[in-house]
Amino acid sequence: MDWTEIDLSEQLSLHEEAASVLLDAFLARGIASWPNLESARKEVEHCVAEPNLCIGLLVNGKLTGWVGLRPMYDKTWELHPLVVAPANQGQGVGGALVQALEQRARERGLIGIVLGTDDENFETSLSQTDINGSNALDEMQRLTNLNHHPFEFYQKCGYSVVGMIPNANGKNKPDIFMWKDLTVE
Repeated sequence: MDWTEIDLSEQLSLHEEAASVLLDAFLARGIASWPNLESARKEVEHCVAEPNLCIGLLVNGKLTGWVGLRPMYDKTWELHPLVVAPANQGQGVGGALVQALEQRARERGLIGIVLGTDDENFETSLSQTDINGSNALDEMQRLTNLNHHPFEFYQKCGYSVVGMIPNANGKNKPDIFMWKDLTVE
């Protein structure tokens, strides 16, 4: 696939399209983090604001996906969000966006990227048990994908599971924390 990488913060004309891609991609997974176009627009505005990074990929002039990076710690920032249009998923767009973002992060002197990947649809083994202080580490070590949860995509991109928040999004709906050391290639 032939695509063009863009800095979404410099492409005001694509912000509405970015909001639509965000809304469509998450609603297609049954996740209503941004339940309407207005909330998606606000997220895009936040993601393109300084000092955040926001990268998009165009295929034939059409925005197929985008990714954001925002400060979390001094040298480790948070990837949020990564979104690929449903029609373009499984075509390498997500991986290309992550690689582009990591390169830009290194150029800024960052040494790590962290992300949270919520299990709101009971797609991992973590959603199948009551997690508490005594079993959290064991359950994370046994983490398995039950139904196409994105944590495996991030693992393929070199990210490691480093923690979780049980019940972050409701009963048995954890947020899985992942991290990548950008000093190692």
